[in-house]
Amino acid sequence: MALAAPPSAYDRAITIFSPDGELYQVRYAFEAVKKGWTTLGITTKEGVVLAAEKRKMLPLLDLEGVEKIYKIDNHIGVTFAGMGSDGRVLIDYARQLSIKHRLIYGESPSVEYITKSVADIKQAYTQHGGFRPFGVALIFGGVDDDNTVKLFRTEPGGQYFSYYAVAIGLGGDIANTYMEKEYKKEMRLENAIELAVKTLFKSRTATSDEKKEELIKYFDQSVEIVYIDTKEKMYTKVSTDKIANIVNKYKDELLA
Repeated sequence: MALAAPPSAYDRAITIFSPDGELYQVRYAFEAVKKGWTTLGITTKEGVVLAAEKRKMLPLLDLEGVEKIYKIDNHIGVTFAGMGSDGRVLIDYARQLSIKHRLIYGESPSVEYITKSVADIKQAYTQHGGFRPFGVALIFGGVDDDNTVKLFRTEPGGQYFSYYAVAIGLGGDIANTYMEKEYKKEMRLENAIELAVKTLFKSRTATSDEKKEELIKYFDQSVEIVYIDTKEKMYTKVSTDKIANIVNKYKDELLA
């Protein structure tokens, strides 16, 4: 009787590479991100939009008390997918970093500076024993002092990339595919908000057992949207009434 192969130590130690050059713990962190609620970011010449879905996982869960998009500074917002506790710690770090930068230099930090600093922390947790990688991916969006609109996605391993539009989480692949078809660089901020609503609805119906006819009735309560425009450079939350109007405007398209 053949004996089973002994388990390898590659997935137990974060500092040991596997024979194919991979850190398994980082791969597991990516899997945690894929199980998170879908969230996305979209850039336009007029500003940036961050949007996220919220799912009622328990009957007594109060969705109004659940936040998926956070303010880092007046001109920077962030949303995430993955382990909420990991996301909260990194978001608090980003806020402290922004305050510190203003106190020391007397000016607002750039979006990339905040993103890179958080990515550096993530990378550090992939090379020290006794730690594990952060099981969360974050999307930072904002407008810099020179009116440049920025959108970055940070990976669990510490990488970060700039995007015109990007989605992560449970419905990330479906959302990215849809935005690749519908996104236009010249679109206005209002069009980007509408695209965010439609993208989240389509990714939600594709990754859940909910019927479109039922979901559309309360979808405005299941979505959180924030934008930062180039004129005011101010973190602004979109009201549920406005989201409901967008849902009604595209009702036939969403139910098709």
